[in-house]
Amino acid sequence: MKISSRTFEYLTGILATTLLAAGLLWYTFEEPNRLSQANETQVHADLDGAMTLYAENCAVCHGLAGEGIGATPGLNNPGLAGMSADELFKVIARGRFDTAMPAWGQADGGALSDYQINTLVTLIHQGDWQATQDRVVNLGMAPLVPFAAQADAALLEQVAVLPQGEQLSLGITVFAENCVACHGADGLGTALAPALNDPAVGAKDPAELERIVSSGVPSTLMAGWKNVLTGEEIAGVISLITGWDQVPAGTIPEPDRPVAVTAESLALGSDLYSQSCTRCHGPSGQGTQRAPALNVKSFLTATNDSAMQQIITLGVPGTAMPAWGDRMPEEQIQAIVGFIRSWEAGAPEVAQPVRMGGPWWRNSNTSAPSLPSGGVASAAQSTPSPTPQAENQPASTPAAAGQAAVQPPGPGAGQGLGQGHLQSVQSTSGGQNLDWRIMALTSLLILAGFILVGLAVDRLWRLPSRQT
Repeated sequence: MKISSRTFEYLTGILATTLLAAGLLWYTFEEPNRLSQANETQVHADLDGAMTLYAENCAVCHGLAGEGIGATPGLNNPGLAGMSADELFKVIARGRFDTAMPAWGQADGGALSDYQINTLVTLIHQGDWQATQDRVVNLGMAPLVPFAAQADAALLEQVAVLPQGEQLSLGITVFAENCVACHGADGLGTALAPALNDPAVGAKDPAELERIVSSGVPSTLMAGWKNVLTGEEIAGVISLITGWDQVPAGTIPEPDRPVAVTAESLALGSDLYSQSCTRCHGPSGQGTQRAPALNVKSFLTATNDSAMQQIITLGVPGTAMPAWGDRMPEEQIQAIVGFIRSWEAGAPEVAQPVRMGGPWWRNSNTSAPSLPSGGVASAAQSTPSPTPQAENQPASTPAAAGQAAVQPPGPGAGQGLGQGHLQSVQSTSGGQNLDWRIMALTSLLILAGFILVGLAVDRLWRLPSRQT
């Protein structure tokens, strides 16, 4: 049976139309799923940016993982997660009157755009707070609070026998547990908060002091404590503020501020230790003829993280231990401290120093110390190597160094670190990850177009012969 050209044209047209209709129908059914995947990708991207915003702007008050600091409320709680997006946006953008919560929206003088505030709202509703904590740590922006101190028991007994000693003792205990992280050892102040151990402060009206402690100070980090402390505890703190001259120095020591670590920071600390510390302290911190051991119970027990951080930052005058604070950012020094601290569980009672013979350049490739069980085996290769220097710490200095305060990281600390745990975030730039279904439909449309164009050309070609 011979098929005429007209019949062939009709059949081809019907086939092409059927293919187009099938492709459009398929696309219609798949579109909701594609939109859902695109929305999920965008949410992941928003959360990734929000974690960095949180580290830079919110962690200092709300904590590493949104747990809250002191009287500052936590963000990681079901109550906030159940609030509407509009209500959360309003609180972040405009702040809260008569609290330490400032306005963050640009319309109210803040630093964040509406889009950035919306990503923070998404973080509160859907965020992974463990991943957020890791981001804060990796960026070197872990807050130096809310760590408490333990009041000196012997000096506390001396205070207890004084007139109103019981109330003073209560005030000292409450201060050590809640206030020392911001207001410093013996109330002498820190970079976060002013000194309370000051005659000018003690001379204020007790009623005014009680109002400040209870309700806080707007536009500062001082939050109200009336919902955290009892009236008796607040009265004890007021008694302490007005009676510092009766409290022996050293009653409230500097709190231990342990450095938070992540897998990334341990890897970075391992790499930095290998590059800058191995030549003097040995590949596994066992010490050499140049410098004492770090991987030994006596050092790690007697030296808290704050003291260790200060030793590395400021060096030790009169020894070969240089000051690294002018050549390493805060997060790198904290990474080294966290890595050294990771040895504590398996540290030996007695160190076995190694001999690092020959000039320093022959030992520059000494292998890095191994990480404890569960650590990260590979070091971060992207960190630039600091200038090689000798590092030395006499055995007599750790305890004394631990008494000095460590300043919080500056506003620029930690740039370029901490990619977080959202590794599944896909690129949102166009054309990089085309859906295969869209490509298939496009191919069908192109094929159908070629067929229709071919049929049209064939028809035009046959017209002269038919007229003849």
